[in-house]
Amino acid sequence: MSFSIAGKTAIVTGAANGIGLAIGKHFVDRGANVVFADLDEEALVRELGEHPESEQVRYFAGDLREKLTIANLLSATIDAFEQVDILVNAARQVVRSDPLNPDDDAVETLLQQNMIAALRLSQTVAKRMIKQSEGQEDRSAGSIVNLSSIAARRTHPDLLAFSVSTAALEQMTRSLAVALAPHRIRVNAIAFGSVMSESLKTTLKDHGEYRTSIQDHTPLNRIAAPGELAEAAQYLSCDASGFMTGQIVTVDGGRTLLDPVAVPAH
Repeated sequence: MSFSIAGKTAIVTGAANGIGLAIGKHFVDRGANVVFADLDEEALVRELGEHPESEQVRYFAGDLREKLTIANLLSATIDAFEQVDILVNAARQVVRSDPLNPDDDAVETLLQQNMIAALRLSQTVAKRMIKQSEGQEDRSAGSIVNLSSIAARRTHPDLLAFSVSTAALEQMTRSLAVALAPHRIRVNAIAFGSVMSESLKTTLKDHGEYRTSIQDHTPLNRIAAPGELAEAAQYLSCDASGFMTGQIVTVDGGRTLLDPVAVPAH
């Protein structure tokens, strides 16, 4: 089986910085056409240039919590590349929440951002994948990759909202995998531990002691680079993983083997 994604078209959300940006750039380097989607247009322009030189690259700015924005993203992708083969739902938000405060709406906010937006986009893109694959029953119709977190399986009081939203995302992954399997669309997720994202960099600037704590609770004794998640996303998007669906692939340096409750996984 081939690990190649050359010639395929991917939509990557949360692609203006950090992990989403790393995945998008990695896919471009591997020969894929990529639509970088994010709410932050300024960051997209800064990272990709106002007029991307590469014919493989487009960017799209908009709030993917809005149904019209999702429709516009798909239309822009088809207009640019005529098809969509891969969707990577990398847009995610982490906020601390108070589990004892009934007025704290963080759970509702993160469910909307981290799960519902990804679900709606997946449903819309899947319909397009089904349509464009008609008459091609001998090949995969597409692959959807969701970015989750080991927080879905951990318990940390301050991360209740984030943990709930990622747990919901993982169940969504399994449910969609079963629903879309007859249409030859695979759905998997990557649950990761500490990755040197922009948010973690900011946290470590303010709390340098967290780095030692994270490393001490990770058997591989380091924080992952965003590119390491990009490699995992490529694998789940390519033909080599053609018999994998509904799986939550853990990329955490062994963190969940120890699972200390007191150490946040971000």
